[in-house]
Amino acid sequence: MRVFITGGTGYIGAVVAEKLLAAGHAVAGLARSGESARKLAGMGAEAVRGDLRDGATITEAVRGADAAIHVAMERSAEAPDLDRTAVDAVLAALRHSGRPFIYTSGNFVIGHTGGRAADESTPLNPVAMVAWRPAHEQMVLRAEGMRGIVIRPSHVWGRGGGMVAEFARAAKKDGVVRYVGSGENRWPFVHVEDLADLYLLALDARSGSLYLASAGPSLEVREAARIAAAGARIESIPLEEARRTMGGLADGLVLDQMVTSRKAMEELGWKPRFCDPRVAAEDSPRIRGDAEQDY
Repeated sequence: MRVFITGGTGYIGAVVAEKLLAAGHAVAGLARSGESARKLAGMGAEAVRGDLRDGATITEAVRGADAAIHVAMERSAEAPDLDRTAVDAVLAALRHSGRPFIYTSGNFVIGHTGGRAADESTPLNPVAMVAWRPAHEQMVLRAEGMRGIVIRPSHVWGRGGGMVAEFARAAKKDGVVRYVGSGENRWPFVHVEDLADLYLLALDARSGSLYLASAGPSLEVREAARIAAAGARIESIPLEEARRTMGGLADGLVLDQMVTSRKAMEELGWKPRFCDPRVAAEDSPRIRGDAEQDY
């Protein structure tokens, strides 16, 4: 199978591309820079020069593929428009083809889970920064003549990436780990390699399939910060102060969430291997990209 991917040199996308290639698939990745193109070539993938603004380029690349995976998101005010451009471009290429399109959303669209484990049927209450995403999910899930699939990853960890690893790096660099709010809220997690495995399995999912991606228990943020600090000081940042420096991301970081991925396990046979994000602070930093900015 030939798979086109956006975000193929980012934190999540690079591992997805790696797993696709290891499984014998051909991979073509969107590359907005020479550096990204070289990274893709170094993996054994084909680089397609362009970015999320280049709808025509994306459409042409997807027409030559057997499947498409959209991981990239630019963390800026343009994010909704750029994401819509990419989604429209892929849908235009795959309409009436019967081929799969996996769209990446995220746990921030769920909102607080109220002390109960959210699943795919849980009503959405997205934070403002991703309030546009449910509409894009529905565009993919309801697309006719193709197989639209949506994955909502929880907080991703592993290979030196994710928030817990960021906590550990802050402890080493600054001697202090800062978290937003009281830290009593809980984050659900998924290891980047387990998440990549789910993308490969989802290539065979039915049209209209939605999967939450989480493995292991949710972890209290204050506890995650304490473990990552390894003796360094931990410090709370008031939410209003965090909003001034982080923008809408701050509201996502104070969500209290529990998530179940039973559906992915039962329907696709997904078997996460890494279920304890507490080891993330010591995880080997093999990949340091950011799937939301590097594509």
